[in-house]
Amino acid sequence: MNERVTRVAEDEGLAFRLDIARPGNTFDAHRLLHFATERGRQNVLKEELLAAYQTRGEAIGDPDVLVKAAVASGLDEGEARAALERGRNADEVRADERAAEEIGITGVPFFVFDGRYAVSGAQSSDVLLDVLQRAWSERAPVQVLAGDACGPDGCDMPA
Repeated sequence: MNERVTRVAEDEGLAFRLDIARPGNTFDAHRLLHFATERGRQNVLKEELLAAYQTRGEAIGDPDVLVKAAVASGLDEGEARAALERGRNADEVRADERAAEEIGITGVPFFVFDGRYAVSGAQSSDVLLDVLQRAWSERAPVQVLAGDACGPDGCDMPA
């Protein structure tokens, strides 16, 4: 499976090195992601953690690796280290785990769209796009006014 993922990533221009990836406990990484969310840096940290694990073979269960990723993401080193040492955001991560268990998530990746559609496993961009479009169309259907459809640039309204 790792060879397939590496090959697919390479075809997309991504440099995955799953051959050197070091599996480990990600609980603290998830705690740090919650901490980063409070400071508007969650997405940046998530990307840094993925790069550390998937391309550099770093152990993202190691507190020093986590702090390094936090700093690279624009977070304060002392605050990030303190958050890890004090067990900050553990309750939030446990709540995430319970929510995942309730909807049957047993592995990653797992995507939930609008709380109604779920896709498990590494899927093609076509599959993900189809689910996104379906969820969006049901949530925000096209409005028809006087026979003309509203689109992304607004509505054609009769004069």
